[in-house]
Amino acid sequence: MGLTSSLRFRRRNNNTFLRIFIILVLSCIPGRTNLCSNHSVSNSKDLPPSNPSDIRSSLVSLDLEGYISFDDVHNAAKDFGNRYQLPPLAILHPRSVSDISSMMKHIVHLGSTSNLTVAARGHGHSLQGQALAHQGVVIKMESLRNPDLWIYKGEQPYVDVSGGELWINILRETLKYGLSPKSWTDYLHLTVGGTLSNAGISGQAFKYGPQINNVYQLEIVTGKGEVVTCSEKRNSELFYSVLGGLGQFGIITRARISLEPALHMVKWIRVLYSDFSVFSRDQEYLISKEKTFDYVEGFVIINRTDLLNNWRSSFRPNDSTEASKFKSDGKTLYCLEVVKYFNTEEANSMHKETDKLLSELNYIPSTLFSSEVPYIEFLDRVHIAERKLRAKGLWEVPHPWLNLLIPKSSISKFATEVFHNIITSNNNGPILIYPVNQSKWNKHTSMIIPNEDIFYLVAFLPSAVPKSSGKNDLEYLLKQNQRVMNFCTTANLHVKQYLPHYETQQEWKSHFGKRWETFSQRKHTYDPLTILAPGQRIFQKTTTRTTTRTQLSPIQLSKSKAVLKGTTRRASVQLKPRTV
Repeated sequence: MGLTSSLRFRRRNNNTFLRIFIILVLSCIPGRTNLCSNHSVSNSKDLPPSNPSDIRSSLVSLDLEGYISFDDVHNAAKDFGNRYQLPPLAILHPRSVSDISSMMKHIVHLGSTSNLTVAARGHGHSLQGQALAHQGVVIKMESLRNPDLWIYKGEQPYVDVSGGELWINILRETLKYGLSPKSWTDYLHLTVGGTLSNAGISGQAFKYGPQINNVYQLEIVTGKGEVVTCSEKRNSELFYSVLGGLGQFGIITRARISLEPALHMVKWIRVLYSDFSVFSRDQEYLISKEKTFDYVEGFVIINRTDLLNNWRSSFRPNDSTEASKFKSDGKTLYCLEVVKYFNTEEANSMHKETDKLLSELNYIPSTLFSSEVPYIEFLDRVHIAERKLRAKGLWEVPHPWLNLLIPKSSISKFATEVFHNIITSNNNGPILIYPVNQSKWNKHTSMIIPNEDIFYLVAFLPSAVPKSSGKNDLEYLLKQNQRVMNFCTTANLHVKQYLPHYETQQEWKSHFGKRWETFSQRKHTYDPLTILAPGQRIFQKTTTRTTTRTQLSPIQLSKSKAVLKGTTRRASVQLKPRTV
């Protein structure tokens, strides 16, 4: 009997130990070492309990001009990538900047006893859950939009806008004054704050740089709740940190954006190449010239049939007879897409200039197609395609996109392997490719680019068709992206991701390279409790409370299961927070 009682006692002790151990495991799984935490910001002894109902009550008690919603959070639980479902606890609909500041200060006051984080959300066009805040607060930035865009028409014109304003609305309003922003994204139904937190790249970037290079001033709400106005000469560190900063340092509530005179019409030209080296040489030649096109992009066409006939609905061939003889079946082709802006009264001189530029290129002559459309129609071209896809139910589907910045020295090797051996078709989405000049990018911003005078944007933009299989299947497309990335790593191409996404902090450190220490120090300065933009997964908010299983994200849950599988075998192992 004594032996039996002793065994029972030891089993009870072991079970108790395991229960304690499991609690410790679950509390440490999300607890990546926060290089930027500073728990002296708030005093936790006067804080309310951190369970959801008490936190909700504390949010309801805030004195706001706008309002907070807790029930209708479905849309804020996903983004354009349509692969993550991470519902927030609440959505803030701010009417003023002070609403955002009050929310941030409240969460800072809760301190490390609260799991609350904050994601600023525009149109939610992130791809990997970057605009999400699982069980945190999502700030609906479009609620902040002010209908009055303030336009200055002086020697250096600009527009002053809300961070929640859409670029398409800025374009429509500035055109009334004969003005327009200089640099764009291909899709204009995005918010100012969203694109400036990344970079904002399109075919004008070779000439004017990305959108983050064309900003005079910002108003920011930092991770401490401070409202700060900043520019190149005023609070410059915060200014450069936020531009391309992936939302880590502050929320952009207002921006002053550079403008230029806008022309009325666009000459839109497409030509084809069968040789990548000739295609890339012509692209690089065009972006090196002082007098050149206003927009230079390109895309890859793999194994497409009857391509030129598909263009005829929007473009006219220079020679219909020769164009009809061209066969694209089974080939890998490269399309150069260029644009020249002009006013109607200047059409003759525009035609002479474009003819001269085209004469200096080495495209396939029979594939010259062109069109003339209004300026706004060209810039808003992707929205036209969006309406068609929405009508077919093919817009709100998973978008496993991959955007890369590739040094000029690596682009030929990349193209040979990827466009001939890895990607065998692009029938379900375009592949963009075009060069930009490093000299047009401000190196003080947080944006990371390859260290060469010329580098390329290559964007794989497929859509995973619902209930499909084969090359349209989500799993297939994700594996294809991974094959591309594996090749880049193995071949040491020095590629950088645009709209970057990584699973571990070590990968983030590799992405930032020697600039990581500056990036993490700025995080410490402007968001010491690691409240902002948790969906980027760069830093994790450290809490003093145990995180329950129901509060974990799918990624964290999978990691906790993997750890728990080994608890009975490693009961005596000392558990430490991991740097992920």
